[in-house]
Amino acid sequence: MEPVLDERARRLLKTLIERYIAEGQPVGSRSLSKLSGLDLSPATIRNVMSDLEEMGYVASPHTSAGRVPTPRGYRLFVDTLLTVRPLEEEQTRAIEDQLQAAEPQRAIQTAAQLLSNLSHFAGVVFTPRRASTFRQVEFLRLSEKRVLLILVTPDGDVQNRILLTDYAYTQAQLAEAANILNQHFAGLTFEETRRRLQSELAALRTEIARLMEAAVQAGETAIEEADPVLISGERNLLGVADLAADLDKLRALFDLFEHKTRLLNLLDISSRAQGVQIYIGGESNLVPLDEMSLVVAPYAAGGRVVGTLGVIGPTRMAYERVIPIVDITAKLLSNVLSQN
Repeated sequence: MEPVLDERARRLLKTLIERYIAEGQPVGSRSLSKLSGLDLSPATIRNVMSDLEEMGYVASPHTSAGRVPTPRGYRLFVDTLLTVRPLEEEQTRAIEDQLQAAEPQRAIQTAAQLLSNLSHFAGVVFTPRRASTFRQVEFLRLSEKRVLLILVTPDGDVQNRILLTDYAYTQAQLAEAANILNQHFAGLTFEETRRRLQSELAALRTEIARLMEAAVQAGETAIEEADPVLISGERNLLGVADLAADLDKLRALFDLFEHKTRLLNLLDISSRAQGVQIYIGGESNLVPLDEMSLVVAPYAAGGRVVGTLGVIGPTRMAYERVIPIVDITAKLLSNVLSQN
């Protein structure tokens, strides 16, 4: 159970965290005396700070007389002390315009870029599992036994796969196979298409049947290999002093981006929650760094949650700015996906 702080301690902790977020330097008792608006002596403030340190809300760096927030202090701050500033109408409209200008799959990529640009950190989107159906296929002869499969999903996303064949197809044969798939199988799942191919294509020449089966296999592979986590702007984090000053921390952060498994688990958990969720470093085994926070929110299509988006940045981020950016982007992306 969290200890109950009196109003004086809460005010001083809020002032310390806001000052630290703004300047990145340990905050001393003299500064708190001036900034808090409380009529307290530096000695009284030092006593309160000592109590807050004992409770685990602040810490004293060895090289400074001032104090800095801990992940536990940030948690109390975002849960009970933070005043969120709503986004300006002009900024909201700009986000909406950019999302609406894109195709559904492009809108998801655009959302990751917008989150990065607006927060100046890394934007991340956990994408919905792509539809296991196709709207259209095309085959293009690249060489004697190499064929390019162009697969268009129902939401307009395009996947390309190269098929290595045992038979040298002519472009006319490729067109014939594409026409059959598009006329008779478009809209079915790849599994349904596979079953129908096996039972209905006995009358076709075996070469065409083999090509169509290869296309279905490649389509299934394309869906399985689709990366469910989009990250934009991770290089922004190289400029964050709290992270960039320590190579081990940077390595751990970029290892998270590269392997993504823990990040995917975290975003998947978040998609089952409502509204904005904040994960502050050190609170969970899913977050690898004390100096890193995630601000995330689920987004929907047609009233059903299909993914999560958010911002990865330092614990020393301006939460009052980042929270509404994530919240509005999730709502506007939901609107765009629900219209399509």
